[in-house]
Amino acid sequence: MVVRLQKVPAIKTALTKPYVIASITFFLLALILTLHRHYTFYSSYDQGIFNQVFWNSLHGRFFESSLSSQLSTNVVHQGEIPDVSYHRLGQHFTPALLLWLPLYALFPFPATLTVLQVSLVTAAGLVLYILAREYLQPPLATLITISFYCANAIVGPTLSNFHDICQIPLFMFGLLLAMEKRWWWLFWVLVVLILAVREDAGVGLFGVGIYLILSQRYPRVGLAVCTLSFGYMILLTNLIMPLFSEDISQRFMIERFGQYADGEEASTLEIIWGMISNPWRLLVELVTPFGRTLNYLLGQWLPLAFVPALSPAAWAIAGFPLLKLFLGQGQSVLAINIRYAMTVVPGLFYGAILWWSQHPGFFKKSLFRRFWSFCIGLTLFFSFTSSNSALNRPFYFLLPDSFDPWVHISLPQQWHHVAQMRPLLAQIPPDASVAATTYIIPHLSGRREIIRLPALELRNDNREVVKVDYGVADLWQLQQYQVAFDEERGLLQNMVTLIDKVTDQGEYGILRFQDGVILLQKGGVSNREATDAWLAFRQKLS
Repeated sequence: MVVRLQKVPAIKTALTKPYVIASITFFLLALILTLHRHYTFYSSYDQGIFNQVFWNSLHGRFFESSLSSQLSTNVVHQGEIPDVSYHRLGQHFTPALLLWLPLYALFPFPATLTVLQVSLVTAAGLVLYILAREYLQPPLATLITISFYCANAIVGPTLSNFHDICQIPLFMFGLLLAMEKRWWWLFWVLVVLILAVREDAGVGLFGVGIYLILSQRYPRVGLAVCTLSFGYMILLTNLIMPLFSEDISQRFMIERFGQYADGEEASTLEIIWGMISNPWRLLVELVTPFGRTLNYLLGQWLPLAFVPALSPAAWAIAGFPLLKLFLGQGQSVLAINIRYAMTVVPGLFYGAILWWSQHPGFFKKSLFRRFWSFCIGLTLFFSFTSSNSALNRPFYFLLPDSFDPWVHISLPQQWHHVAQMRPLLAQIPPDASVAATTYIIPHLSGRREIIRLPALELRNDNREVVKVDYGVADLWQLQQYQVAFDEERGLLQNMVTLIDKVTDQGEYGILRFQDGVILLQKGGVSNREATDAWLAFRQKLS
């Protein structure tokens, strides 16, 4: 794949007006939707995990999280108690998060992470435009950037909980721009930053190296990038991360690639060998389920009018992140509206830029321009509808979660509920230990000791197993969704059973009950009025 590229002559121009409008529009709409989602209690567990990681890091306990501990193999598979000193680096190795710790120190709130995520993705679009201008005229570069802001693989993850992958588009586009400009010092800085995002971020970087080798543009640089990224991932997952916990081998490798393993745990090297030693199984996993795999590719190509499918550079760079997803198992790997889809985006868009640089005549055809505009509109529609999944729900007030039976929470209804809930949360001291239901967790996660109900015990800094000081559950939220969703129905039943048990035994008292939200205090005396309200609510559930 020898590539001969012709760059657009460098000229000093300001960003074009349509692009400015697109970037500002994306930033404002995404920020409004995500902040509204958070403040109306629809941000969920992952938002709480990252906020607690930042909060602990700010207080010198780097990457520790009791919320992450609750998801660890020690707790899930071995039945241990969640530990406040658990290091999340055993699950995901994410030192790049420390870049944003000074910002969090200025604004130590969960919403800060939401603003950060939207800002990073918006900035990625800015860098993409500058990258596109290396080869393309402003109108075409602008349309590519608008496609980026409308892509389902960008909109869905941006409107969700904060996640570490939101850094990838900015760093990758910056890396590719540094390569085009031959700013090699910046190129290698960004190589390090990309590797620091996550333990698997080197997969996309490996694709960049392969492209540089096959295109013969910078083969020595490409070989160095491939060697560094592959070696780093192997060293990290087999030697470094196991020092913190066994999650990488006992949980993540098995959950995602267990079909290539023989036992109940496997290292990355064992998974790779399992793939190599059984090429038939590898081929089957690569193309099945065929329908969902094809739909995923079409969804990734759609915002760019399917041009990446024709670009060898796009296949070279994005091919490896795609390979990682296609060879994995589970529903999330082929879900285009969640964070993993973002890893594929940089390679597809850079490949499209290079394809357009070699086929500029296509853009002059009005029929194709109309087709591209139709594709952008279609992907924006899909971004709107699919982003409102049970994982994200940024448009919960516009789109019903279920039509039969009908489940829809209106804006006045939810804001009224929030107004009733906040006085209860304000009664929990900032240094108290807490157990809460999923959507309350982010708002209380800036503390050392917090876990998710129905668990009530954790291991504190004195290495003692203790019950939390407070429990708070939003039963109203579960009640609204339990008519259509089995998970919420099961959780509601578990919460009712737990509350009955701990109050009957006198372990916890009902401090307050308001609009379906219950606040329990360890060793507290139940408030008569709150107890009567709880019993009346419970009776309606029977």
